[in-house]
Amino acid sequence: MSPAFVLEVQTSREEEELVESHEYHDGVKHLCERGLAKVPRKYILPALERPFMSKKDGATNLKLPVIDLAKLQGPDRVHTLKSLSKACEEYGFFQLINHGIASESVLNMFQAARKFFELPFEERSKYMSKDQSAPVRYGTSFNQNKDSVFCWRDFLKLSCHPLSDVLPNWPSSPAELRQAVVNYSKETKSLYLMLVKAVLESLGVVEKAENADENDSCDHLKEFEDGSQLIVANFYPSCPEPDLTLGMPPHSDYGFLTLLLPDEEVKGLQIQHEGRWVTVEPIPNSFVVNVGDHLEIFSNGRYSSVLHRVLVNPFKSRMSIASFREFYWIHGVSRTQEQELPGV
Repeated sequence: MSPAFVLEVQTSREEEELVESHEYHDGVKHLCERGLAKVPRKYILPALERPFMSKKDGATNLKLPVIDLAKLQGPDRVHTLKSLSKACEEYGFFQLINHGIASESVLNMFQAARKFFELPFEERSKYMSKDQSAPVRYGTSFNQNKDSVFCWRDFLKLSCHPLSDVLPNWPSSPAELRQAVVNYSKETKSLYLMLVKAVLESLGVVEKAENADENDSCDHLKEFEDGSQLIVANFYPSCPEPDLTLGMPPHSDYGFLTLLLPDEEVKGLQIQHEGRWVTVEPIPNSFVVNVGDHLEIFSNGRYSSVLHRVLVNPFKSRMSIASFREFYWIHGVSRTQEQELPGV
């Protein structure tokens, strides 16, 4: 084989890889819309990192501890706080019921996000950006700037702080998206602060109202009110070979707490519990809440920021909505521009 021919073949392969790389950055949904019978090489994990789907593991489902927010507001608060503390210590996750957010707000948020992902690629791609501080960002994988193997996930990230500044940058289509996110972000902010207060009380940082100085309690909570908010809509298309890839790789969340609206019809979230990967059984009308890295640091390791990942489904797409609030003051921890807030 002549050197010239070898060089021509190498150049051709390099050009193909560049074309493929560009296509992968356009997102999984765009690939699926063009028709896929097999998982492309770019998404195939090394054998030891693939989800192990034996019959035994496939049947290992987990019902997370359940925290009833209504009981945090009544005479059962002390008992509920103990349950909250135990859940954060032993699981790093819990499901929150009676959270007070209207079912209409949740439904509108899900529907608006789904309609965005159903837009033509040309419309979705307007919001693609490598700038992680952008007020709106449509992207793919976990960190598409760094991932050597891509994961089976597209996302829409919306900065929600301050709303008056970021709102004009959000997608104008679908028409209902902006209002749905505004309503949802305001409600989840209030819910978040109620949960933070309960977490601080469970750690002994803030005492019960009847025993604590009201101003001191307010000072502690004021530090949490000033954080920024981010809402992430995740979309996981159905996958022809789900054993070869993941919707999200094993990771812990960076922030203090994550509020997740799971897909109630399609399971996929797995957490590492007692050395095994177990699938979370979603409860209707609930949030999945998990401890983030900041809370683990803040609690001196008492509460655990647990590894979790997302499986993909061979028949159905899956969606979830994650809400984060970021705080830069906790124990001197600062977020760099290279870190991602994934959500699941």
